[in-house]
Amino acid sequence: MTKREEIDLKRYIRNIPDFPKPGILFYDISTLMREPDAWQIAMGRLARQVAPWEPDMLAAVESRGFLTAAPLADRLGCGLLMLRKPGKLPGGTISHTYDLEYGSDTLQIQDDAIKPGQRVVVMDDLLATGGTLAASITLLRKAGANVVGASLLVELTGLGGRDKLDVPVKSLVTYEE
Repeated sequence: MTKREEIDLKRYIRNIPDFPKPGILFYDISTLMREPDAWQIAMGRLARQVAPWEPDMLAAVESRGFLTAAPLADRLGCGLLMLRKPGKLPGGTISHTYDLEYGSDTLQIQDDAIKPGQRVVVMDDLLATGGTLAASITLLRKAGANVVGASLLVELTGLGGRDKLDVPVKSLVTYEE
């Protein structure tokens, strides 16, 4: 086995053409997650990229953002909150509806999830066009968060999603798609 720093995580991410619809190339992180050594390396690298932001809270975007944010919050000793689709969070919520290329969508957060000014890093598995991540940042700010960065496993740099964000962005693996 090579040193942890030399492992190329792209080797563990499966590409599936035409999923979930024709013309889309899906980057499947489940193949990374089921390789214990590669997954540990990915979590270690995420911890190193997020820790300098000194987050009080990690905000996980439904649903694959939950997979990276939960173990990372444990490693960093910070809180975790979920950004979810409508109807999935109990209690009072704050909502934000945003436009996508093919329609609109809504994200919600529990109305007591953030104390004003808390340092929050938003996390998702993949950055493509940036619509969902930009909406997440808007929603978190509406709830009182100080969003200090965004962290991702995969970024499709050719789609320009990073350009829609006004926070620092760090990704472990990039593709030109």
